[in-house]
Amino acid sequence: MAGAARGVRTVKRRLTAGLFTYLALIVVAWCALTPILWSVSASLKSDGELLDTAPLPAHPQWSNYRAAFDAIPLARMLLNTVLYAACVTAGQVLFCSLAGYAFARLRFPGREVLFVGYLATLMVPLTVTVIPQFLLMRAFGWMDTPWSMIVPGLFGSAFGTYLMRQFFRTLPMELEEAAILDGCTPWQIFWRILLPHTRPAVMVLAILTWITVWNDFLWPLIMIQRNEYATATLGLVRLQGQYTTNWPLLMAAATILLLPLLLLYALAQRAFVRGIALSGLGGR
Repeated sequence: MAGAARGVRTVKRRLTAGLFTYLALIVVAWCALTPILWSVSASLKSDGELLDTAPLPAHPQWSNYRAAFDAIPLARMLLNTVLYAACVTAGQVLFCSLAGYAFARLRFPGREVLFVGYLATLMVPLTVTVIPQFLLMRAFGWMDTPWSMIVPGLFGSAFGTYLMRQFFRTLPMELEEAAILDGCTPWQIFWRILLPHTRPAVMVLAILTWITVWNDFLWPLIMIQRNEYATATLGLVRLQGQYTTNWPLLMAAATILLLPLLLLYALAQRAFVRGIALSGLGGR
């Protein structure tokens, strides 16, 4: 009887804990999704329906999306953002993978000191480095050019290097030892043996880099003046300056900018979560 009572209490505690967990997740999901749902709803309304509590209007105004493309060269800005994000993401994945492999597998004097010093740059605020980078771009003559959007973030980052290093350290040494016995060079070990096993970490780094470049506003605001090279976030702010009170139009443009990120995360969600768990960034 005593054992049965303890079993019942254990089941009740688990059910209660599970209930509170799901309730907490529902509250967090609601807080995260409400602004997105409101943006989509407002983008389909007219000015007179904006304060209406109905989630969807009786006659959706799909013309708001066409008007967003007509108001500014939004298609060109989206294409520019895709180009910048693709180039920076490719560079980050390549150079962070190389640096992470070197810090995790290669032995050289001062390796740990150099890694700690490199990792310490994460504590430097972004605003501190804006002025030196601005002076470099001006000295190179890259102001108001695509190079100013691509080159500064192309050659890796401290976070990406740390992420790849942690993942490389989880791979068994037997893979590398077997490759050495087969006569592989360090580059062949990296490219053919170890890098294919780091796909989850590469996916995490690629998605986080893409989102960072896509959402960046401060650097394009400083570097880019012409709409020909402007990013989507910069175009959205310029659109807000022209149509201050036209919220349906602004919400339509914001929804257009948001949809690619939602699609990206939906397609890569499983790889992203798996990479976070395996790389040790999930708190385990």
